[in-house]
Amino acid sequence: MMHKTSMDLNVATFTQCAPETVQAHPVVEVVLALGSNYQADKYLPLARQRLAALGEIKLSTAFQNPDFTATVDQPKPDYTNQCVHLTLTTPMHLQQLQQTFKTLEGDCHRCRQTEPKQIRRVTMDIDILMIKLVTIENSLSKESISKSMSDWIVMADRYPFKAHEEAGVKELILTKL
Repeated sequence: MMHKTSMDLNVATFTQCAPETVQAHPVVEVVLALGSNYQADKYLPLARQRLAALGEIKLSTAFQNPDFTATVDQPKPDYTNQCVHLTLTTPMHLQQLQQTFKTLEGDCHRCRQTEPKQIRRVTMDIDILMIKLVTIENSLSKESISKSMSDWIVMADRYPFKAHEEAGVKELILTKL
């Protein structure tokens, strides 16, 4: 658990939604958690390149972290984790984004099935931490993009964030997304 500081971003005050409740809504911005415990030096740049093709990206510092599921009896390779803020060139529904990220994981040779007792090699894991939806100002205006921090929606299935995710989100938001 990280201690709160005066510069702390209080993500707990943001709206939380289960991903399935907002799947059909157009998303304009997204904060992602990238993770790799196998050939991260190859797959993180590939993922960032593919994400940059979707819009403008800003990156947090990459952290190397032990796998929190590792035990003395079952050691596991460390993960390299990084958060990405992506402003989409064209809004996409959350469901489309989820599929796009699954495809990108596949392009990085992500294997989801592993034998029991086998060390899980994760070339690329992409998780959606937060989204910002297209907002409608009124029935006559065009869709607009909100600049308010409070318009971020935290994915309830990802919260509370892991320490490295919280650090990455704070770094991106405190450097003014």
